[in-house]
Amino acid sequence: MSITCLVYAECKDGKLRRVALEALGAARQLAADSGAVHALLAGADSAALAEAAAELASRGAAVVHVADDPALRDGAPEAVQAAIAGAIAAVRPDAVLLGHTALGREVAPRVAAAIGAGHAADVTAIDTAGDGGDVVFARPLYAGKAVERLRIAPGAPMVISVRPNNLPPAETLPAGAAPGAVSALAYSAPTLWTTVRSVVRKTTGAVDLAEADIIVSGGRGVRAANGFAPLQELASLLGGAVGASRGACDAGYCDYALQIGQTGKVVTPQLYIACGISGAIQHLAGMSGSRVIVAVNKDPDAPIFGVADYGVVGDLFDIVPLLTGEFRRILGAS
Repeated sequence: MSITCLVYAECKDGKLRRVALEALGAARQLAADSGAVHALLAGADSAALAEAAAELASRGAAVVHVADDPALRDGAPEAVQAAIAGAIAAVRPDAVLLGHTALGREVAPRVAAAIGAGHAADVTAIDTAGDGGDVVFARPLYAGKAVERLRIAPGAPMVISVRPNNLPPAETLPAGAAPGAVSALAYSAPTLWTTVRSVVRKTTGAVDLAEADIIVSGGRGVRAANGFAPLQELASLLGGAVGASRGACDAGYCDYALQIGQTGKVVTPQLYIACGISGAIQHLAGMSGSRVIVAVNKDPDAPIFGVADYGVVGDLFDIVPLLTGEFRRILGAS
């Protein structure tokens, strides 16, 4: 069956989010050889939009539709939904894909309701060879303790949001292949939308925590705010991000922007190093999907060791500097 896909490619600070490329990769998987993949960019920075459009076109989007309007500057959900609605009217897609980000979580169900589509949220895997030829979407449930495999009725429109760091990003087209086209999308701002008066940015470092490949996290075991210093040094050396348990945030050791867990961010890095984190179920819900988990804790009976691939029993203030020194030696860093 030929499937036409539309990808809403979310940007942050004028740059494509990696999850946008992962959604594009999922769209290419769904469309296969006989379908078509379209992408949508929405914003108000013409130069940044042009750069992002060129990258999407070079990664397999047949047409990149660009909505450039002041109403889209701050990514208000209603304004973005209007842009997606305009692209849907132009493309008539069978499937709409976007990242399961803060914006995606708000916009995706609105779009699904507006077009009467089936909605698969927080998707971590797609099987295009399911029973009976149906497409099967996998998504975690109950804090990752179970995985739901769901199908959307054949022929019904689909809205799919993909969890960051789980699906491979779309690859660049092979040498000699013609990139997709870029087209301006006629956009009409909604009559009512959220107005962003100001944005207070709480940065977690140079790397976005939700999309980081390596995360070094601290819990109550860091003992104080300055206890995060060795963790930050290790994360910087590895090109990763720093996270925290809710216990560390509640104790005032760090900002809640760093919180990982059931009531914080859900992350799935390639490497997760938990330092001084006991492993409460709420924290495990936010990081147990990590590819490799390393735990450092003084308590040999800490629950975190139950999910860790590698465990080190010891004081993080002794172990983390040793790890940093060894990584620095291996990487040849100064």
